[in-house]
Amino acid sequence: MRLLVRPVCRFPRAVFPLLTNLAALLLCLAPICLAQNAAAPSKATPLQAVPYTPSLDLESMDKSADPCVDFYRYSCGGWRKNNPIPPDQAAWSVYGKLANENEQFLWGILLDMETAKHRTPNQQKIGDYFAACMNTPAIDKLGDSPLQPDLQRISTLTGPADLTAFVAAEPVSLLFRAGSAQDPGNAEQVIATLGAGGLGLPDRDYYTKDDAKSVEIRQHYAAYITHILNLSGEPAQQARSDAAAILAFETALAKASLTRVERRNPYNEFHKMTVDQLQALGGSFRWAEYLRAAGLQDVTSVNVRQPKFFKTLDAQMQTGPMDMLKAYLRFHLLSAYAPYLSNSYVAAHFDFYSKYLRGVPQMRPRWKQCVDQVDGNLGEALGQEFVRRTFSPQTKQKTQRMTDQIEQAMGQEIEQLSWMSAPTKQEAIAKLHEIRNKIGYPSKWRNYSTLHITPNDYFADVKRSLIFEKKRKWAKVGKPVDRAEWGMTPPTVNAYYNPQMNDINFPAGVLQPPLYDPRMDDAPNYGDTGSTIGHELTHGFDDEGRQFDGHGNLKDWWSKQDSANLTSVSSASATSTQTT
Repeated sequence: MRLLVRPVCRFPRAVFPLLTNLAALLLCLAPICLAQNAAAPSKATPLQAVPYTPSLDLESMDKSADPCVDFYRYSCGGWRKNNPIPPDQAAWSVYGKLANENEQFLWGILLDMETAKHRTPNQQKIGDYFAACMNTPAIDKLGDSPLQPDLQRISTLTGPADLTAFVAAEPVSLLFRAGSAQDPGNAEQVIATLGAGGLGLPDRDYYTKDDAKSVEIRQHYAAYITHILNLSGEPAQQARSDAAAILAFETALAKASLTRVERRNPYNEFHKMTVDQLQALGGSFRWAEYLRAAGLQDVTSVNVRQPKFFKTLDAQMQTGPMDMLKAYLRFHLLSAYAPYLSNSYVAAHFDFYSKYLRGVPQMRPRWKQCVDQVDGNLGEALGQEFVRRTFSPQTKQKTQRMTDQIEQAMGQEIEQLSWMSAPTKQEAIAKLHEIRNKIGYPSKWRNYSTLHITPNDYFADVKRSLIFEKKRKWAKVGKPVDRAEWGMTPPTVNAYYNPQMNDINFPAGVLQPPLYDPRMDDAPNYGDTGSTIGHELTHGFDDEGRQFDGHGNLKDWWSKQDSANLTSVSSASATSTQTT
């Protein structure tokens, strides 16, 4: 799945020149502006409506700049001057600004839902979840006591059976990642999947690089581990010793994990095995018991994304002392739940992951944290309220029409490619026509009826939400794929293409002014959101997406010569981009 973070990119000109030229021309009319590196105080109040910002705003320009010398300053200089980076952000752009305004609007919705007299079940859940999250005095009073039963259980672990049962019961990921996904070999079915994980740093490279900055990061990470264990009551000397052991354990797992480049090739993460084969791969873990605990009584096969990782995990569990594994589990449990505990844990988590690693000066205000919590755990319940207030049927119809037209333009470009043979063109056009366009919001809303939420027990709300989601995902295994399902919530200011679903997704949150402005002429809308649609479509034909067919199966549908030609023209385009 490709997530859009900053949608301005150059398409391979030799591959899809019409889309490239169209986007370049219209982006001049609706430029994507990024803020300058300066901080400003952040003041916010709940909103009753998302503020209107026209997609064409002359105040965003700096007409003192020579467009032939610095076109970006000419088009975006005014916006940059008037929009310094807020202190609770690492970067800022029109996308970030709209996301912030959407959050303020959701804040207003949640305050209404918190106090409304007559609420639907979903309105009760989102209102009560928000109320519980905002009650910081009650949360701080509890400290880490909500986690004490789990921490106590860790202290009683004695061997593989205990360890398996504990990891299976926890709704947060420990040691590895697990869940359900489309079967790469049969995109119509859902399969159980196991993936590499178990790391506290963002990526394997943080553990394997030896440059000065990487060494410094690992030192800060060890200090963070020590601090979290200290907060839980572990003596300082023991916490430092445990931190060193945990870092060594994670480093071994990191070295056995695929690199980012290796993960770009989906074949590297497709290894279907029987449960017996999985058990032979990692004998210290009771895999059949783990899967049964997940509700998978009759599972016959599992996609083990990275077999080398699980072999290494097994070796580390066999050679590592049980006390080290207990310390590892204590730390990761505390760190995973730190944002939901008392302020000392929240601050420790922020100081390392946001302030140090990402350079964010200040913690986000509590209302933002709680809005994100509701959006993350009850996103489609909150999304219904957002859509009802912001996204009309007319807007959905117009954005769907725009998507269809850009797909037609892409089809014309494919037909005109000189380097692609007729049979491969036929396959490419077929894949393009099979792309499912998901615009605004899901056709069927998620059912939260079995999720219990109260206004006076925040941690319990969080844990029940995580358990609900874990069960929901495991329940898909062995069933047909739900191609109507969404991977983003409706208020999200983002978009994505999923190669296995072969769909592009544009939530209502990203289809708001100034990114999409129904009051404006088509030109700025096609230049802004239209170029983003083109961006997402090209992911179906990039180095990763091109390896899936129109149904989402991992299948090589390219002729050898066309595949070589694509690599050649893409490399030539990249070289041309760098030189210009």
